[in-house]
Amino acid sequence: MAENLVSKIEKQLPSFSKGQKLIATYISDHCDEAAFMTASKLGNAVGVSESTVVRFATELGYDGYPKLQHAMQEMIREKLTSVQRIDVAAKRIGKKDILEFILQEEIDRINSTIEETSKEDFYNAVDAISKARKIYIFAVRSSEALANFLGYYYSMIFGNVTVINTYSETEISEKLMRMCKDDVMIGISFPRYSKAAVFAVQTARKRGAKAIALTDSLISPLADSADYLLLARSGMASVVDSLVAPLGMINALIVATVLNRREEAEKTFNTLEEIWSQYKVYKKSGEDDALDKK
Repeated sequence: MAENLVSKIEKQLPSFSKGQKLIATYISDHCDEAAFMTASKLGNAVGVSESTVVRFATELGYDGYPKLQHAMQEMIREKLTSVQRIDVAAKRIGKKDILEFILQEEIDRINSTIEETSKEDFYNAVDAISKARKIYIFAVRSSEALANFLGYYYSMIFGNVTVINTYSETEISEKLMRMCKDDVMIGISFPRYSKAAVFAVQTARKRGAKAIALTDSLISPLADSADYLLLARSGMASVVDSLVAPLGMINALIVATVLNRREEAEKTFNTLEEIWSQYKVYKKSGEDDALDKK
């Protein structure tokens, strides 16, 4: 796993200049505030220049201040409680329009996801899913909604899908006991990361299956056990977890696998359309509602 920010600061602290030590101390003591400051604001807060802050980021091994800022945001997301998230969100939004603020943040997260995720890993994951004997999808807590959405469509397309959303390691092991090298596990987790998700992905690897991790960072505990890593930015420190970019990644997975197995998918959906039409699953415009006549 990648070395975290605290370890980097502690290791290099003796070699820092006086100004850099001030930055390091401020980050250690006020990380929840520093994580959302520009380089200029952080410099003003500790009494150093913006260029000193940028050099500090470089000294720590980051490719510019934005990378350091991202590392700070990742660090606080893992440790903030729900109540602390509310406090941080309130400070960040201030008097700004909430709707515009949140939607702009979602746009920024989607743009970051496009830049950061590996296209090679994405298409390798699509290929592995398309060829899998059986597809397992694991997620709990707020990420469970993503697993259910992905499972809903994959179950229609492939019919060989199992969605797992239990915290019990015993139950996870039972559900995966027949897993083999021809199968695929898609593990989904975002901060604060689920121990159960890590266990599920690790168990899949031990059984020889391909493991795909949908998470937010290279330092995510799911990353080490994954054959293919799909990075999607989640919420930084908002009141609720942002699942917009992760859902976009899942939509891309669904579309890519459908096109990869287009002929099979078309036959499946033609059959489904016949069933939906026969049982009038969907209401047509202008159609009388039989229930209204009763």
